[in-house]
Amino acid sequence: VQLQASGGGLVQAGGSLRLSCAASGRTLSTYVMGWFRQAPGKEREFVAAIRSVLSPFYGDVAKGRFTISRDNARNTVYLQMNRLKPDDTAVYYCAAGLGDIVVVPTTYGYWGQGTLVTVSS
Repeated sequence: VQLQASGGGLVQAGGSLRLSCAASGRTLSTYVMGWFRQAPGKEREFVAAIRSVLSPFYGDVAKGRFTISRDNARNTVYLQMNRLKPDDTAVYYCAAGLGDIVVVPTTYGYWGQGTLVTVSS
């Protein structure tokens, strides 16, 4: 599975961005898909995951502001981010895996290259 993340950029605090993660090489429908982020000098942090359209799961950083969704027909996963804050500044990575514990990076065997999100104050 090859994953290509896109949609990052520079946005003012309070603004929105939608990240996309397009997969190739294999259908995503059987994988749990996750988004993580990593800010400079910090560990990689869980943002959100989705196993099926009925089972999104969010980290504390995302609850109430971010929405994860997937389009299996397009083999793409999205992360809609609203009310962005400067603390959301990070490289955002999408990942695909088959494990059960969605909040840990080790569940995911495939990673995209990351897309940079910068939120200015």
